[in-house]
Amino acid sequence: MEIKIGIAESNRELVLQSKDSSEDVKKAVGDALAGRTELLELTDEKGKRYLVPAARVSYVELGANESRSVGFNAS
Repeated sequence: MEIKIGIAESNRELVLQSKDSSEDVKKAVGDALAGRTELLELTDEKGKRYLVPAARVSYVELGANESRSVGFNAS
């Protein structure tokens, strides 16, 4: 799933691909925005960890859980 995170006072957004379920990501985002954790912590498909201060998160956009096919389809 593709995740986009807008960070306050930054011109760019953080974009990562994650194997986590949308429910797990929504819980992590909710916990960070509700103040239960100080950092929004997510892991991408390759195991890289991303830590974003919860107070700096402007928005989070969650993509679809489906994987995209690569190549050409014969019709």
